[in-house]
Amino acid sequence: MKKFENKVWLSSPTMHGDELKYVTEAYETNWMSTVGKNINEVERMISEKVGCKYAVALSTGTAALHLAMKLANIKQGDYVFCSDMTFAATVNPVTYEGGIPVFIDTEYDTWNMDPIALEKAFEIYPEVKVVVVAHLYGTPGKIDEIKAICDKHGAIIIEDAAESLGATYKGKETGTFGAFNVISFNGNKIITGSSGGMLLTDDLEAANKVRKWSTQSRENATWYQHEEVGYNYRMSNVIAGVVRGQIPYLEEHIQQKKAIYERYKEGFKDLPVTMNPYDEDNSEPNFWLSCMIIDEEAMCQQVRGETDALYISESGKSCPTEILDAIASINAEGRPIWKPMHMQPIYRMNPFITRDGNGRARTNAYIDGQALDVGMDIFNRGLCLPSDNKMTKEEQDIIIEIIRECFK
Repeated sequence: MKKFENKVWLSSPTMHGDELKYVTEAYETNWMSTVGKNINEVERMISEKVGCKYAVALSTGTAALHLAMKLANIKQGDYVFCSDMTFAATVNPVTYEGGIPVFIDTEYDTWNMDPIALEKAFEIYPEVKVVVVAHLYGTPGKIDEIKAICDKHGAIIIEDAAESLGATYKGKETGTFGAFNVISFNGNKIITGSSGGMLLTDDLEAANKVRKWSTQSRENATWYQHEEVGYNYRMSNVIAGVVRGQIPYLEEHIQQKKAIYERYKEGFKDLPVTMNPYDEDNSEPNFWLSCMIIDEEAMCQQVRGETDALYISESGKSCPTEILDAIASINAEGRPIWKPMHMQPIYRMNPFITRDGNGRARTNAYIDGQALDVGMDIFNRGLCLPSDNKMTKEEQDIIIEIIRECFK
């Protein structure tokens, strides 16, 4: 099949022109540092959009997560429950403060933290007071159930909504369910600043602490006075100009991403695959990335090492490696599902909790259709599809066809 002349990306920035206007305004008024109208406006616009009282614009989503860990008072040696199937940036900030991530297995309904496994984790580690929850690929997890469990055990939630800006659960925006919440404007997110992130909270004291910490913890003195460690984490007024120009297009981007998801779903309806699921009664994702998982019986043999993979092609079957190779062959970009944190070399010795207890030393076995290690299972059988909202319908039809060919 002929290659695309221009690469079809997984998810690239979609610009509209307003971004340049606000960046130019920052340039022409010489507000090029970490103060200015653009910063003030993006904080106001996001807090109004999401429905939180305070938004603090920071250099990255990871910086926001780090300061959320400080707000949660994580200390050296503290165990912290974390989503297992996520990007490493969700959990690395726990370690910045000396905490020890304890990974909670995933559930099949939304590919997010399993509330049953979370309850089991509290039985094993009743002292834990912080739970870090991510919403994978823009799909809300079972946040009401998770919150009820946390409330029962006196734990707070840090909500990593980096991928899910604009998604809702029971009509409420993600980024509002935790004590401290985080969004990202990284280059591949649903709206972007090229970089940047925000901490969201209803706690004024917490917001003020983050503003101080993110500007090197400078005290209110005539000279540079510092009484605690600070960080250079504030968003620049230039980056904020890009974000400011993007925010009005959030809903448009979501609708474009949803259309991509629905076209894939229709195109695969007679294949042994399923799209990444969500709770259609209670949640509305932002559909940031469209993903698929291959039925267990339709998987050909696939072996993954630390940095590469092998598979044996088989009639009527396929695997993520074969499909990703096929997509790449026509100049389109897919990628594997996030490799679960408990499988990462850096975190392999950390505790990992499944719904039936300690998940270490599990094989990829099933009981009544339920994998003993759900995150590993989804990683083995799943992949992220090209989801760029500038992809044409014709380009998507070609991608669908080449994936269908993999199962012949």
